[in-house]
Amino acid sequence: MKLSFGLLLLLIFFLTSGVKAQRQRPRPTGAKPQKRPTPPVPEPVEPTELPPPLPPGPPSVFPDCPRECFCPSNFPNAMYCDSRNLRRVPLIPSRIEYLYLQNNFIADLQEESFRNSTDLKWVNLDNNRLKKVEKQILGKMSNLTYLYLEKNQLKEVPSSLPSSLEQLRLSRNQISRIPAGVFSKLDQLILLDLHHNKLSDGVFTKNTFKGLNNLLQLNLAHNLLRKMPAGVPSSVHQFFLDRNNIEDIPNDYFKDLPHLVFLRLNYNQLSDKGLPKNTFNISNLLVLHLAHNKLSQVPFISSRLEHLYLNNNAIDKINGTEICPAPSLSYEVFTNQPEKVPSLRYLRLDGNQLKPPIPLDLMLCFRLLHSIII
Repeated sequence: MKLSFGLLLLLIFFLTSGVKAQRQRPRPTGAKPQKRPTPPVPEPVEPTELPPPLPPGPPSVFPDCPRECFCPSNFPNAMYCDSRNLRRVPLIPSRIEYLYLQNNFIADLQEESFRNSTDLKWVNLDNNRLKKVEKQILGKMSNLTYLYLEKNQLKEVPSSLPSSLEQLRLSRNQISRIPAGVFSKLDQLILLDLHHNKLSDGVFTKNTFKGLNNLLQLNLAHNLLRKMPAGVPSSVHQFFLDRNNIEDIPNDYFKDLPHLVFLRLNYNQLSDKGLPKNTFNISNLLVLHLAHNKLSQVPFISSRLEHLYLNNNAIDKINGTEICPAPSLSYEVFTNQPEKVPSLRYLRLDGNQLKPPIPLDLMLCFRLLHSIII
């Protein structure tokens, strides 16, 4: 009996010691516990849902005015549908000539909305989500004069543009293509704005602007150009080419632009090597912008030029005698023949490698100079 009791105690001892051994985990020696990796912060996601359209306004004095728009009684031929979170164009009454649809979420234009709008003269569709404009819609607007399509998602210049257009604004799109003959009937167009698009050198041929016989302002700034575009209409007075990658200008390029008065070529890659001597000796040019390029010398200019911007280049010296368009000008000529005196009145040279004083021969040449910044 005593023997059995002793064996039972021994068995209980072994069982309890085994359980304690299982509960005790061995401690690591020397190695520090590894930290759990911090999960990456998720990128912010643009909301996919558009804000709801604004609630309809009060009834208009005009029964045909859509409730989501505003038709002022003192301007009966205008309709304001701007900044109302619209997804589509409402039905336009036939009396409307001025239509404001900017700052909405319109992705396409339905022909039904424009079926009665043959008298439209002014259409503003800036800041929408248009990727194309159907030709049958524009083709019916025979009286359209101003068309605003800035800040959309257009990939090419719309076709079937009305021949009545005077201003076409297509800036801040994604245009990389200009269909052949798209401007052929726009004889009355005076302003074409294509800045801030994706136009490259291959887009422009000698016939690209054919038909724009009365164009006064052409804006091709902020595109992908490395060369001066071909076929620019000879009627152009103002030409904008800022923020491209133009490296040189062909000899006599501007001889076919006899009416050019204002030229902007800021923020390009122009150097002395890429400019023939008489590039800017343009008889009617009054304002020339060449800031933020790679010029080390002041280019030769016409005696009629009044404003010259050469800031932020690499110019380290100026020889007033070499750049003077009317050297050896006597005091008698200056007094009695003022039309022969160089007309330069404003000159910016800051951001270069120049230091005062201003060269005397520069001041003797440009005697009408009112302001010079170094």
